[in-house]
Amino acid sequence: MVDQEVALDITSPIERGGALLQFAHHVAVAIEMLGVVIILVAVLLAAVIYFRTGLRTRAWSDAYDGARANLGRGILLGLELLVGADIIATVTAPLTFESVGLLAVVVLIRTFLSFALETEIEGRWPWRRDSPERTHPDSRRPSRTR
Repeated sequence: MVDQEVALDITSPIERGGALLQFAHHVAVAIEMLGVVIILVAVLLAAVIYFRTGLRTRAWSDAYDGARANLGRGILLGLELLVGADIIATVTAPLTFESVGLLAVVVLIRTFLSFALETEIEGRWPWRRDSPERTHPDSRRPSRTR
């Protein structure tokens, strides 16, 4: 019997060619960059709105709450785009157990962060969206009378 070596093709699909795969790679990079830009813009806008509102109304606590919510929404949108870009990027990368596992961990972490941010912004669990609107944590709850 002749020993035959089985060569595994571990080159990237992009290296093997394919205009569609190259296009998918460029789309993934563009979405990634857009996610980063959105997060940076959210940080800048939240800071500007915070200072503008605080200086105009002198209600720094309300300005802080608004800035925090705006920043959270911007980060949430950026994270959603980054997760989408990671998923698209898997099409263009060589698939190994290591790369798929790494993608799963990254998506899991980003999804958890998105969930935590949404819960923080809304002030309630996502499955409790039909509950009354969130009140400010410093506001007093009405006392129950019997």
